[in-house]
Amino acid sequence: MQTFKASDLFPIVETAQGKLRGLISGGVSSFKGIRYGANTTGANRYQPPVAPPRWAGVQDATGHGNHAPQMPSNRTREYADLIMFDQQPGGMGEDCLVLNLWTPTRDANARLPVMVHLHGGGYYAGSGNSPVSDGEMLARFGNAVVVTLNHRIGSFGFLDLSNIGGERYAQSGMVGMLDIVAALQWVRENIAAFGGDPSRVLVFGQSGGGAKTSVLMAMPAAKGLFHRAGVMSGSALRATTPDHAGTAAETFLKILGIGKDSLDKLHTLPFQELLAAQITMEMADRAAGEAPRSFSPVMNGSSLPRQPFDPDAPEVSSDVPMIVSTVLDERSYRAVNFDLSEAELAKSLGPNGDKLLALYRAEDPTGTPYLIQARMITDKTFRKAAHAQAERKAAQGGAPVWTYLWTAPSPAYGGRFGATHGVDVGPTKHDIRYGLNGPNAESVRLANQLASAWAAFAATGNPNNPLTPEWPAFTLEHRATMVFDKDGAVTGSQDDPRGAIREFWATR
Repeated sequence: MQTFKASDLFPIVETAQGKLRGLISGGVSSFKGIRYGANTTGANRYQPPVAPPRWAGVQDATGHGNHAPQMPSNRTREYADLIMFDQQPGGMGEDCLVLNLWTPTRDANARLPVMVHLHGGGYYAGSGNSPVSDGEMLARFGNAVVVTLNHRIGSFGFLDLSNIGGERYAQSGMVGMLDIVAALQWVRENIAAFGGDPSRVLVFGQSGGGAKTSVLMAMPAAKGLFHRAGVMSGSALRATTPDHAGTAAETFLKILGIGKDSLDKLHTLPFQELLAAQITMEMADRAAGEAPRSFSPVMNGSSLPRQPFDPDAPEVSSDVPMIVSTVLDERSYRAVNFDLSEAELAKSLGPNGDKLLALYRAEDPTGTPYLIQARMITDKTFRKAAHAQAERKAAQGGAPVWTYLWTAPSPAYGGRFGATHGVDVGPTKHDIRYGLNGPNAESVRLANQLASAWAAFAATGNPNNPLTPEWPAFTLEHRATMVFDKDGAVTGSQDDPRGAIREFWATR
């Protein structure tokens, strides 16, 4: 009979703050709910993060910590089943500066690459606790240390009170991003104890995670804390301006009934009341047909001294190689009229609609009008920004940039969403368990290829690996783009795929 010791199941690692007890599953050690910052309630609201306290003894790290306050996900929408923001273990709480970590070794000399994944959900939702954030499979497959984290979002992370409250609130519009910097500082200080290499840190994420990565690229405080960057379906060229952020702050205070000379009240109210005011503004944005835009990183002249990628790529990260990507049908998650007819689609496009529709029909003669419409919206929003970001990074002449396009559709709901927003998140982590992909041979092959590319990029700064064809870097002359295709195999690096469509939207 095999005899087990507690250390065979519950490994203990010593960090700079104290000892942590984790859990071993299938050879991968996980440590969850690790504090990288102090409590952000009360007086610490709207303030930059503070280093976490030290502790004596051994602290348990087998369960998730709080995720940031946010509007509960809507389970009545089909797409909520795919994104799974309604399933976030750990519970909601304002004291949320925690991270989760998975490692295939605890050898301090292993020096494995480190993959820090930033969660999606814009700047107002999501967490590193959700099922789609699970890093165990990527740690095992990619032989890397994987980290996910929670940070302040919405009004808790991006309420800019600097013009109202003065120096005390000088960084209030950026504390959510400064949280991420603090997490990266924790990684630099502690990751070797978990087998990681603090000189090979990849920061990457999809949607809001990609946007946060874009902003990090322009933050002086993040310099040297990460060495590769990945932006998936979230290319953020610009941050919020102080004027817009100031107007949002005034609206927020008005909803709460707090005067400009009574900001101390913001530090005593229950977080639920602050969240309710935030959701009031969030729903007003949604009613206008927009994603919530009231609270997001602010170009404040100090922690974010310039726009992330406008008019060019930031010099502070010129030595950081990037991967920039999109999926074919990003916006299919927003459209509601699945029964849209071809005639209705053409009419909605205006006087030149026939010509535009012909351009898309030449690419896809059989796609539903609903998906064609979603693709058009995608091309003039998500993809246009991604093209601009890759172009500006390449034009900088520093570290290279690679691009990919995912065209393999999700099988969920009979394929009606196509290659929808988030379809590549699971495969990135070598995970096909959930509704966007599903356990079939094609999904396995795609996950093998995409996860291998990300693992190689983390390890070497170059995504080329034995499971994918040669993948040249993107340049303005050749625009090399890897296409992850519906047949479960990479079709190869194409030079400017969908170039005619890209050129159409470039000037619009």
